[in-house]
Amino acid sequence: MNEPVLTIVVPCYNEEEVIKETISQLHKLTIELISERLISNASKILYVDDGSKDQTWKIIYKESLTKETTKGLRLSKNVGHQNALLAGLLAAKDASDCVVSIDADLQDDIAVIRNLIEKFRTGYDVVYGVRKKRETDTVFKRCTAQGFYKLMRKMGVNLVFNHADFRLMSKRAIQELERFEEVNLFLRGIVPLIGFHSTFVYYDRKERLAGETKYPLKKMLAFAFDGITSFSITPIRFVLLIGSLFFFVSGLFGIYFLSLKFLGTTELGWTSLITSIWLIGGLQLMAIGLIGEYIGKTYLESKHRPKFIVDIDMFNLSHTLEKDFIGKNDDYYDLDIRKLPETN
Repeated sequence: MNEPVLTIVVPCYNEEEVIKETISQLHKLTIELISERLISNASKILYVDDGSKDQTWKIIYKESLTKETTKGLRLSKNVGHQNALLAGLLAAKDASDCVVSIDADLQDDIAVIRNLIEKFRTGYDVVYGVRKKRETDTVFKRCTAQGFYKLMRKMGVNLVFNHADFRLMSKRAIQELERFEEVNLFLRGIVPLIGFHSTFVYYDRKERLAGETKYPLKKMLAFAFDGITSFSITPIRFVLLIGSLFFFVSGLFGIYFLSLKFLGTTELGWTSLITSIWLIGGLQLMAIGLIGEYIGKTYLESKHRPKFIVDIDMFNLSHTLEKDFIGKNDDYYDLDIRKLPETN
């Protein structure tokens, strides 16, 4: 098998504290892989700037001028990690035989990329990077993460346990991924649906090198809820089951109180009455809210709006064009794609 063209896709959002070290380490690894003839010398690293508000794009651009392996893709605004990752995958697919996705915080072991490529070269289309253990997480995060995976499994969603978005995908796998048109992206659930030949590579996750996590508790909960509602209607069925149960229990209580009335021993109780009203009312509001969440997702899907808009694409420009038309001025970081020539 000839050396495959590899692209490493790295979504970035406000990563100025760590991105320079990330670029340095990934560049060094790519050069090593090329020298070992595991990958082609046309391989690249694509950093997708997801509308960062700090100096992330400035650093990416500056590093791209001195490192031919380094390319940048700047989105017009923040669209979220999953959409930014998809933007990178789709931008890289035509020029790549395989694409590895990895976060910018260096918690995923970049040395494992070598193992992912070796698995790909033996015929696998998807290779998942899976954590051996979660010792670097807090007890709360570890318990909630494991609970989330188990819950998704029970709901019929085929997730890879302890896998995030560190994976290798072949060109044809990404081409099939492109056919999934939903706006509510949950790539951890979508990729296994492709069904191509896949395997796992296990590794130990590291501590974050610098900066703060981009997934605090609020975002993790929202991400989990999106994953559940995007892939399963089990929550609606659960609400239906609870409603049916309460209807049955209410019927039994109705028979009980009617019997008391006919026996002349009716018991009046304001507390039990108001408690029942609040309980049933709360359940109704929960049910309406849950159904509304699904209707809202359907509404968003029906709009067919783009998942992301690319502002600057340095990946699909040759290195010569970058030097000739973008310039080498260190102060010129805010590029305008309209100034660049059209390329075939």
